[in-house]
Amino acid sequence: MSLSVPQNGIKADNEPVIELFVKAGSDGESIGNCPFSQRLFMILWLKGVVFNVTTVDLKRKPADLQNLAPGTHPPFITFNGEVKTDVNKIEEFLEDVLSPPKFTKLGTRHPESNTAGMDIFAKFSAFIKNSKPDANEGLERGLLKTLQKLDEYLRSPLPDEIDHNSIEDIKISTRKFLDGDEMTLADCNLLPKLHIVKVVTKKYRGFDIPKDMTGIWQYLQNVYTREEFSNTCPSDNEIEIAYQDVAKRLVK
Repeated sequence: MSLSVPQNGIKADNEPVIELFVKAGSDGESIGNCPFSQRLFMILWLKGVVFNVTTVDLKRKPADLQNLAPGTHPPFITFNGEVKTDVNKIEEFLEDVLSPPKFTKLGTRHPESNTAGMDIFAKFSAFIKNSKPDANEGLERGLLKTLQKLDEYLRSPLPDEIDHNSIEDIKISTRKFLDGDEMTLADCNLLPKLHIVKVVTKKYRGFDIPKDMTGIWQYLQNVYTREEFSNTCPSDNEIEIAYQDVAKRLVK
C-alpha cells in the first residue's frame, strides 16, 4: 500500500475519521483503473469532508489490508474505524451521515438522472470483449444506441429549465451535468464508466463517440475541468493497460 494522502484540507476535531482504500495502478502506488473506486473518491471529494486515500496493490495483498478487511478487494472505506465494503451501501451511508448544512447534498432532483446511461457499460463490455468480426458491427450499433439515448437525455431540458410563463421554447438544455449545474451521485456513478468507454474503444477498436453527440461531448468537457474528476481519475495509459488483456482482437 502507498502512504495515505489527505484530501480536502485539514480535519476538524468534530469531523469523522474517513479512509478510502482504492485499487492501485500498475506501479503499485498511483490510482488504478476502477470505476467503483473513482465513484467513491468523487463522492467524498464533492462532500467537502476531509479524508485519506490509500492505494492498494492487489498483486502484493498486504497483510495489514487482510487484517483490516479479510477477503475484501477495494474500494472500501473505514468510517471512525468501522469497515464498510458494499459500494452502493457506502454511497447511501455517506449521503445520510454527511448531510447539510455542513456537507453537500448529492442526491438528484430528477429520478431519470439516476438511470441515464446505465446500460452503456454493459454494451461497451460486449463490444470490447468480442473477437468475432461478423458480430462486431451489431455490437457497435448496440453501443451507439445507448450512447444516443444518453445524448438525447443530456440535450433535453429538465423540467426546471422550462419557464412555462415564457413565450420562448427552450429546445436544448444548457445544464452542465446529468441533473443540473452541479455534480450529483448520478454523475459519480456514470462518469468514470463513460470515460473508460471513450478511452478503451478508441485504443482497441478505433471507435470515437460521434461528434454529433454534442450533449455527451459537452458533458465530458464540463467534467474534465473539474478537480473532483481529474484528480480522482486514473491516467488514460492506466486504463489502457487494464484492458489490454480484456479487449479481444477481431480474429477471422
